[in-house]
Amino acid sequence: VKQGEGKKRNSSKRSNTHGGMGVLDDSFDRISDMLYYVKSKRKFKKHKQLQTVEIRVKMDCEGCERKVRNSVQGMKDVTEVVVEPKKSKLTVTGYVEPGKVLKRVIHKTGKKAEMWPFVPYTLVDHPYVQGVYDKKAPPGYVRNAAVANPATSQLARASSEEVRYVSAFSDENPNACAVM
Repeated sequence: VKQGEGKKRNSSKRSNTHGGMGVLDDSFDRISDMLYYVKSKRKFKKHKQLQTVEIRVKMDCEGCERKVRNSVQGMKDVTEVVVEPKKSKLTVTGYVEPGKVLKRVIHKTGKKAEMWPFVPYTLVDHPYVQGVYDKKAPPGYVRNAAVANPATSQLARASSEEVRYVSAFSDENPNACAVM
């Protein structure tokens, strides 16, 4: 008989603990709701894309070259750093933002730096237009017309026919057609 009473006690304990679990279930539900609310309000960062950033930095010696390389190598998400001292060019590949890389190079080295302003001359239709051709450009490169001067970029991209038609009626052309 004592064993039966023990079973009754255990069953009564189970019903009490089950009732207690209901209270815990409610509190767990409230906690999970709060965590879900916090997660839904959190803004997710955009994934950065793999980019190649080209920067023009004047490098006189091997020490300058090392200083420029070390300024960028420690950055997070940088996969490759290539320094070309003869062209005064630094190429950084990785999941980085171009503006941050440029600021970092300027800050760490103390040198004047700018985004690489040149493009291969094969990409430009008229590489010898006044605003595009640059004597300081490395061999095989011309100044990027879209960045340098928007007015000359139209001349650099225009075909020779377009240039003839536009310049035929231009006020700047001394041989222009004058219709009165």
